[in-house]
This record gives sequence, C-alpha cells and structure tokens, in this order.
Amino acid sequence: QVQLVESGGGLVQAGGSLRVSCAASGGTFSSYTMGWFRQVPGKEREFVVGITWSDGTYYADSVKGRFTVSRDNAKNTVYLQMNRLKPEDTAVYYCAASLSGSSSDTSYEYAYWGQGTQVTVSS
Repeated sequence: QVQLVESGGGLVQAGGSLRVSCAASGGTFSSYTMGWFRQVPGKEREFVVGITWSDGTYYADSVKGRFTVSRDNAKNTVYLQMNRLKPEDTAVYYCAASLSGSSSDTSYEYAYWGQGTQVTVSS
C-alpha cells in the first residue's frame, strides 16, 4: 500500500511563489508516475502536472511556464514549484501515484492519492 502526504500549502499573494511537497511511503516510488491535480469546490478534479519514472514531465496548458515538477527518488518525494501564482490557481492540490509508469493526465489512471493541501492565492 502506498501512502502519500502533501505539505507546503498556504496563502500567498498573486505573483508570488509556493512549493508543495508530497512524501511517499510503501511501494517502489522510483517506478511510479507521479501527478499533481487540483480541485475547487463544485468542480471536477483537474490535472496540473505529471512526472514519469524516467523524469519525463508534462503540464497542463494553464500552468506551463509557471509551475515546475521534480522528484527526488532518494527521499521518495515529489515537488511542485509554483511561480507567478494567480488567484485562479487557488485550489486543494493533490498528489497521486500511477503504477502504470507512463504519462497520464487522467485521474482514473492514478491508484493512490494524498489527502490534499490547500493553496490560496489572494489578489
């Protein structure tokens, strides 16, 4: 069983930066594709970024050039660096693990999820 725990969310002003982390335990972290999704009340969970086991990265158009995903397999941790934040980036951010090993931007391909961390961007 894989457990994922996010941390680092908070309140930031528009234009600011924030880094959220996701620590994994159980399983073989280095073989997983890791994804970040976000959700606001009343809306579906939305794909943000993903990183494959081979460090291939892929981003939603809305965050390209502003967000950067990375992973540290020695620490079983994936990071999401968010720069030039906008109020519309406000959401609960979830990390997720896909055992398929391939790139995926659909939530149903991710078997394990963290509890989420709130990111609020004030205008």
